[in-house]
Amino acid sequence: MTGPSVEKTGSTRFIVFFIVLNLSIFSLSIEARSSQQHASFPPRGWNSYDSFCWTISEAEFLQSAEIVSKRLLPHGYQYVVVDYLWYRKKVEGAYVDSLGFDVIDEWGRLHPDPARWPSSRGGKGFTEVAEKVHRMGLKFGIHVMGGISTQAYNANTLVMDSVKGGAYEESGRQWRAKDIGIKEKACVWMSHGFMSVNTKLGAGKAFLRSLYRQYAEWGIDFIKHDCVFGTDFNIEEITYVSEVLKELDRPVLYSISPGTSVTPTMAKEVSQLVNMYRITGDDWDTWKDVAAHFDISRDLSASSMIGARGLQGKSWPDLDMLPLGWLTDQGSNVGPHRACNLNLEEQKSQMTLWSIAKSPLMFGGDVRKLDDTTYNLITNPTLLEINSYSSNNKEFPYITVTRVSRNKHKSHPHHPTGNNISTKHAFGLTSCKEPKTNTWSIVDKNRGQICWNQYSSQKLEKPFCLYNRKALPASYDSFDEEIKHNQLYQGKLHLQTNEKAESCLGASSKQKLTSKDYSRGTLSPCKLDANQMWELHSNGTLENSYSGLCAVLNPVKAAEATSNGVRSWIATGRRGEVYVAFFNLNQEKTTISAKIIDIAKALPNKKNLEGASCTSHELWSGKDFGPTKDSVSIQVEPHGPALFVLHCSHA
Repeated sequence: MTGPSVEKTGSTRFIVFFIVLNLSIFSLSIEARSSQQHASFPPRGWNSYDSFCWTISEAEFLQSAEIVSKRLLPHGYQYVVVDYLWYRKKVEGAYVDSLGFDVIDEWGRLHPDPARWPSSRGGKGFTEVAEKVHRMGLKFGIHVMGGISTQAYNANTLVMDSVKGGAYEESGRQWRAKDIGIKEKACVWMSHGFMSVNTKLGAGKAFLRSLYRQYAEWGIDFIKHDCVFGTDFNIEEITYVSEVLKELDRPVLYSISPGTSVTPTMAKEVSQLVNMYRITGDDWDTWKDVAAHFDISRDLSASSMIGARGLQGKSWPDLDMLPLGWLTDQGSNVGPHRACNLNLEEQKSQMTLWSIAKSPLMFGGDVRKLDDTTYNLITNPTLLEINSYSSNNKEFPYITVTRVSRNKHKSHPHHPTGNNISTKHAFGLTSCKEPKTNTWSIVDKNRGQICWNQYSSQKLEKPFCLYNRKALPASYDSFDEEIKHNQLYQGKLHLQTNEKAESCLGASSKQKLTSKDYSRGTLSPCKLDANQMWELHSNGTLENSYSGLCAVLNPVKAAEATSNGVRSWIATGRRGEVYVAFFNLNQEKTTISAKIIDIAKALPNKKNLEGASCTSHELWSGKDFGPTKDSVSIQVEPHGPALFVLHCSHA
């Protein structure tokens, strides 16, 4: 009896050991997965928008992905992203804000247009495309719009319950698109295409969950979520989508846009929910677009938002795609057909700022016609090193400027508090948590007049006031519509800039704004849209019913006097080197200098520089500079950059 008993015990011990071993391995795999960070470095890849707008086909996309895999993946460009309207049929009458040309399933979910994406037939979506992209060693991304499509709303499709399967049921009934869609909250820049969903309803959450679970089933690695940020701010949808992505079995990087009206306060509200968030409008190939990125980059850096905690990892302020090389036009119905409008100096400035501000690098040009100049620019090893591994990145204001012009040798220091700069004001939107939003009050209740109480010491020429529009029966299509409107917007204000105006103030432009467009409320014909409705709170904030953002008057510095036309950034490298970037925003050559002692004061490990002797190499000129303890200085071309790499040591 002893023999068999020992044999049985040994067998049992082996089984127990096997189970414990497997549990340990499983535990380690879970631990390893949980320790993996999303977006440990600014994400890098290629997006189809700047070169194809919305018209790209499966063949064109896969051809582009193959080139990215061979030429750009070795430099860290690992994402290939299909931008918007992949579900729209490319037929006569279809354009960016058209209605009725989209491919949707029985649950109101968008599917790729099978004419352009033939592998999607049979309800397969992007599954085959994702598999091919993954075999190339790349990761696959798509652009999606916020909320639900107007087409699904009009068809009143059933809402899918992706947990239980079948239609979503609650309170003894099946729920449909018209139960969850908020028609009054249509996407401002694509008003015919999409509207918000009510995330307070179980059915609204079920619809969003069914969307993002489907994307994961297709093999998506990257989601670019549009019309939910900036002036289209929808923190409820961002929050819920973030929760759904966190529950998925596979990692999905989460990016949101567009970013007009973004402030550090708003960035802090979303940074932990996402991995990338656009902080400007659409960036196109104009110098004004490039120059518009300096202020917001500075503000986000000063607020320690670069590489802050994000969704299951880190998050990065996104300066938008790089419109370099061979491109199309914004909102176009045709593919790439023209060269970038930025000259080479302007392109170098853009790439240098994007790198030292640690923005995600998403190339937008047609990779099938990738010229050597563009290729060498976007794969420059020094810039990519800075973009991934530098730290303490910030704007550095203590520089000296000498204009090379008719007034030669006119030298003066540039400091952050510029003097004698004329100031105007523009209507804008920002987070209601900003202190400066608490400045509106009723001046004349009978006239419905509310005015901005000056927040800063800068005085307006005259008070800025708005007037509540008295709705007339003729402005409604029916009595029922008037009743519905009054129920939705009871106590809200419909504002215009004077008592006789026929136009009302909206939250944002109907057209998609570019980076150079100062985000502001715009006048448009009065209509029953949430973006034209406002609520004046007792704390003095004027809140927009569409975005939940609050109205402010922002100072706008006169263009001819901004910052003396120069900017500078600094950062430290992972091997102790120091990076100093100069940017000449002027239209004439400018000599820019910075003292080593000032650079030392601006960096946390300043002892490494104090009293040190530094050698430097300037990237764009290729020049090496000998030992110096004083300063770095160089003449910079109009709209061009200079980038010093300093190596300092004590004698």
